[in-house]
Amino acid sequence: MKKIVFIRHGQSLYNLENRFTGWVDIDLTDDGYKGAREAGAILKKQGFVFDVAYTSVLKRAIRTLWILLHEMDLVWIPIHNSWRLNERHYGSLQGLNKDEVIAKYGAEQVNEWRRSASVRPPALPSENHLKERSDPKYAGIGAKNIPLTESLLDTEQRALVYWKEQIVPDLQLNRRVIISAHGNTLRALVKYLDNIPDDGVVSLNIPNSIPLVYELDDNLKPLRHYYLSHDGEVMDGSIPRHMDIDDPENHDWMG
Repeated sequence: MKKIVFIRHGQSLYNLENRFTGWVDIDLTDDGYKGAREAGAILKKQGFVFDVAYTSVLKRAIRTLWILLHEMDLVWIPIHNSWRLNERHYGSLQGLNKDEVIAKYGAEQVNEWRRSASVRPPALPSENHLKERSDPKYAGIGAKNIPLTESLLDTEQRALVYWKEQIVPDLQLNRRVIISAHGNTLRALVKYLDNIPDDGVVSLNIPNSIPLVYELDDNLKPLRHYYLSHDGEVMDGSIPRHMDIDDPENHDWMG
């Protein structure tokens, strides 16, 4: 049996301000730092050790991983960063307050952008796209790979390329892997692992800062999954109030 741990970054400043984040490189809040430390303490208490770590090129996921590994005394393990693990790109909605977007476009339209697996938000203006293309984080990946906007399926496609090419080989070698990423990136990987249909992903949420463990067979098919607390395994429906994945103060699966 193989295990992999997914961790969604701690609360970000844009999460707190109810803004679309996407590829905006925003930092953690104080609660985000606290959540990352707590996640590391939980994993250490439960006896987890990692050989390798993966994360995006966005600081909220990177910093969450750094803090978590510091708590576990594992700062020395290899860390691999990839834009393919970035949050879903929200196009021209990035940085905007979600309530204001609803007031402008209507709840039905915004709900479609949020909930549909295939619908993309309005594209990023060309001048903003040029700024992203000139960001040194994305040097060498090719301008065609820097999106103007993305659907969840677009995010899934790029994340799965990385999963199959980089992460699967580590798992096949029995390396103990942790991925620190983003709500929609992790939703995409969970959707793939659990073979969830496109219309079934609507209700799938990944909470901030709570370790999600997948146990896989030798063919990397899921045997079971669960969240972790200080007391051990916690199934989705049994998460205590302070860890409630349906609490809007505790998660923002829109990035």
